[in-house]
Amino acid sequence: MSGKQRYFIELSYDGTHYHGWQTQPNALTVQEVLNKSLSVILRQPIDTVGCGRTDTGVHAREFFAHFDFESMDHRPWTMDEVGSIIRSINSVLPDDIAVKNIFLVAAHAHARFDATQRTYEYHIHFNKDPFKKGYSWELRDQPDIDLMNEAAQIMMEYTDFGCFSKSNTQVKTNNCKITQAGWTVSGEGIIFTISADRFLRNMVRAIVGTLMMVGRKEMKPETVRQIIESKNRSNAGTSVPACGLYLTRVMYPY
Repeated sequence: MSGKQRYFIELSYDGTHYHGWQTQPNALTVQEVLNKSLSVILRQPIDTVGCGRTDTGVHAREFFAHFDFESMDHRPWTMDEVGSIIRSINSVLPDDIAVKNIFLVAAHAHARFDATQRTYEYHIHFNKDPFKKGYSWELRDQPDIDLMNEAAQIMMEYTDFGCFSKSNTQVKTNNCKITQAGWTVSGEGIIFTISADRFLRNMVRAIVGTLMMVGRKEMKPETVRQIIESKNRSNAGTSVPACGLYLTRVMYPY
């Protein structure tokens, strides 16, 4: 009888010093650091599978991964054991990665494929603030938030977002179902919130860059239709800096 159990792990991280989530050669990533820490504490090789792949410098307030653990006594961990394991993992992880929770799931549960919705936020501020450096994009001039919201609503009428995908990315489909997209005022800045069933590489930063062109009145909100229908990345706006982007929520049906 196998003692293998599947667990979901919930974590958050400051992506400033990492080349995104996914392990890659010759670059430090969150997944690599987490795998090493789990392997040390659990005393067996652990390989996590993440709910997605954040780009270099992007942050995550909520991120899930799954891993399998081979138990010697063929039983899942108790709540006390989970608490102890979380404390131990956090003690060896660097300060910019924190494990929040670990919980048992079905053997076939999948952190990436089972996720039904993901939410990102993009933060912008307008006054120099040393405490926001690296965590928000500083702009001098305030864009027109009403025009940007008008354009964001137009985007929700579409599903093919190839125009916002990083060039030469191999994916089966460019289709995404956006369920929320809009700007709100927050303190001395603004926040863009977008939710969808899935996202393409670099998609949110390209969308924000395009909406900024609308907000600066470099193009009309309706022009977004032509950009999306062109399916051409070169027609969309420049990608905004990674520092302002956060993965904030991942939802599952269970």
